[in-house]
Amino acid sequence: MLKLLLLLCAICITFATMAQKPYLVRIVGSYDSTAVTELYNSTPIGIRFVYSDSSILQTTGYLQGNTRWNKLNVSSSNGSIQNGVLQFNRTQLVKDNYRITLTVNTEENHQFQTTLQFPQVIGIRFNLYTDSIKRNIHYYLNVEGKFSSGKVYPLDTSVLRFAASDGQILGQDLLLPLQDTVKTVTIKAWYKPNSKYYIRAQVPVKQAPDNDSLLTNPNDLFKKKRRN
Repeated sequence: MLKLLLLLCAICITFATMAQKPYLVRIVGSYDSTAVTELYNSTPIGIRFVYSDSSILQTTGYLQGNTRWNKLNVSSSNGSIQNGVLQFNRTQLVKDNYRITLTVNTEENHQFQTTLQFPQVIGIRFNLYTDSIKRNIHYYLNVEGKFSSGKVYPLDTSVLRFAASDGQILGQDLLLPLQDTVKTVTIKAWYKPNSKYYIRAQVPVKQAPDNDSLLTNPNDLFKKKRRN
């Protein structure tokens, strides 16, 4: 009799185990690394759902899974999510050390979180297009940022601040007046979100006038020939 009871208990436990549905263990978030989040404030994202039986479900869109975003209750610590695309605020991203937390609430009132780590600037440098400044011609101050992702991209005045020892800063251009007599100009740039990233360069000012081969206006060339 005891053996029969033990057998029945073992069968019941087995059936109960088999009938138990897999439950969600954790979630793993990711974003599209080709979306250039180094510069742009939106990116496709994806979530992988890992279950107790080691099965995995993935969201539609970026991860090309079967779990639809309109069936999920997902929130973000920065910005909003619309159909698998995250729009975020870069100022807040800097304050949060370039991390964004995604929170998923299940139908069973369980909450799971995953953190996305975004690339950040780890250095800046000048990459000037010409080796000298011409008076009365806009000189573009090209600055590149090196990111923790290993990528290098040009930066603009939304994250840069400039200063120069001579001339006038106009946006991201330096303009020296025609009557200026300086031979070199020291230019400086700061990365606004983190002022420890600061660079300077000394650029010579072109002293000799342009020759005929550098004239870009055909009428100027014709007038010069007539004077000769």
